[in-house]
Amino acid sequence: MPPPESDREGRLKALVEHHVDFVARVLRGAGTPQAEVDDDLQRTLIVAARRLADVRPGSEKRFLFRVAQHTAAHARRTLARRREVAQEEAPELVDDSSCPEHLTERRRAFKVLERVLEQMDVGARTIFVLYELNNFSTAQIAEILDIPPGTVASRLRRARADFRSKAQQSVQEAEPSVRRSEAGYGRVGTR
Repeated sequence: MPPPESDREGRLKALVEHHVDFVARVLRGAGTPQAEVDDDLQRTLIVAARRLADVRPGSEKRFLFRVAQHTAAHARRTLARRREVAQEEAPELVDDSSCPEHLTERRRAFKVLERVLEQMDVGARTIFVLYELNNFSTAQIAEILDIPPGTVASRLRRARADFRSKAQQSVQEAEPSVRRSEAGYGRVGTR
């Protein structure tokens, strides 16, 4: 017998209140383009609302994680099929007290992070993002992914090594262009 409508609404409201930030982090970590995160967050929550009766109490986070992973994979496939090139998103608000050099360095580091995460295997990236960026413990990750904690630990070690290797390679590839721009090469109006 399905639960009364008021129980369902209360459970859904609690689900959204407690896990909306988690779902957004999972979507971003799984490669959903920033411009699509809000839409995919809503898609994930709509699926959760439709299937709420199928979700065992206490396993909501695991269910949302899996739905968000599926939604993010769909977003990546959709993006790959698009012929248009996505424009940069709206400019972010900048604290005027920050110096331009600091902001440039932060933006460069963020782009390197995005590039490296995009190059990683989806499984490795998932565990790496959950542990390193979302501060989940290996036990929590094991519960969410429904795998043994030892498997999480070994995959995390491999993901860290892969991340280090790809990050070093990405920085080395960027260094020649940084040196040229620091030397003034390629600037319009310089002598």
